[in-house]
Amino acid sequence: MTRGGSSIREVQALLRVLAVGRDVAELGTAFGEGAAALAETARSVVTVEQDAERARLARERLAGVANVELLEGDWREELRGRGPFGLLFYDAGPPYDVDAAIGLLEPGGLLVKDDLTPGYEGPDLWRDLSTIRASRPSRS
Repeated sequence: MTRGGSSIREVQALLRVLAVGRDVAELGTAFGEGAAALAETARSVVTVEQDAERARLARERLAGVANVELLEGDWREELRGRGPFGLLFYDAGPPYDVDAAIGLLEPGGLLVKDDLTPGYEGPDLWRDLSTIRASRPSRS
């Protein structure tokens, strides 16, 4: 949907609606446009980018956006002990870690996965989340 660049206008509109009043985590900041859209309606946004140059550019783009915290590194490390989040926008590429991502959500939280580039023949780890979730104990 983004062709490796920035969130398209339609994705940004969807993110604004889904983020209303929520604490949000974004995995894969890229250039900060998705985080900026999320911040318009979210209570808070924590966004993580592994690529140093993208993180630098995103930091410039997000300067002055009070409810966004940009972290640089592997999201599995950077978000350890954080959350839970009401919305997780998973816009990072492989390696995919479904259990770690879902573990960041509050009960009833929403996970949105991007990187669904048409024609991409990568791993289909997201197709059967129900099987993965069925094997995980529920949080009480």
